[in-house]
Amino acid sequence: MNDAGLIEKYNEMRERLAFYADDEYRDFSMRGIPSERPFIGVRIPKIRELAGLVPEEKIEEFLEVSPVTFEEVIARGFLICRLPYEEMIFHLDSQINYIDDWAACDTFCSGLGKLVRKRRAEFLELKVEKLLEDKRGFAVRVGLVLLKCYYVDFDYLAVIFDVVERLGERKEYYVRMAIAWLLAECFIKFPDETTSYLSVSHLPRWTYNKTISKICDSLRVEPEIKETLGRMRK
Repeated sequence: MNDAGLIEKYNEMRERLAFYADDEYRDFSMRGIPSERPFIGVRIPKIRELAGLVPEEKIEEFLEVSPVTFEEVIARGFLICRLPYEEMIFHLDSQINYIDDWAACDTFCSGLGKLVRKRRAEFLELKVEKLLEDKRGFAVRVGLVLLKCYYVDFDYLAVIFDVVERLGERKEYYVRMAIAWLLAECFIKFPDETTSYLSVSHLPRWTYNKTISKICDSLRVEPEIKETLGRMRK
């Protein structure tokens, strides 16, 4: 199949995804991604490539179709990331409704960079803060991953520390993992400030220790610092 041609109809998208199905990769993905949706077995770069073949004027039409498979959710996210900022804002909530796994969450968040970076303050107030207050675990994870991707700088450290303190008692595994991941990124860029926060935080023991583990997993942290962090475990 030649990917040079545009994808004009949603069924064509489904047909091309099916063409690139890899049973071995599907089984591998299903073991690591706990989505309740069926998997086809298409790698993320190929999904991104196929989504890029949808003409801009057709994106809104594609977004009217409810995705069925994991790969369709990923493709839908890539399509939203191609929209102008105002249109992305309009469709963002609908995409959150379809996200039920870490991969769809993290892939979507990482694709929003060009749209979010120049309007961070507005986007934080308009969308991120609301996601962080959501009752749905993966909506909260989206908010946390957006913080990790676009807000880990000095001006937003106080916001981040306040957020994770408020969310510390959330029980969802993928929320707690996102908190640890976010704080690890804060430590790598602002070790003194993050260490000061951790020393007074009320994070549950599991989340606190997972944060230490995430920091120690990073190749950007010196071995002697990891030794010190190891002694900070609870």
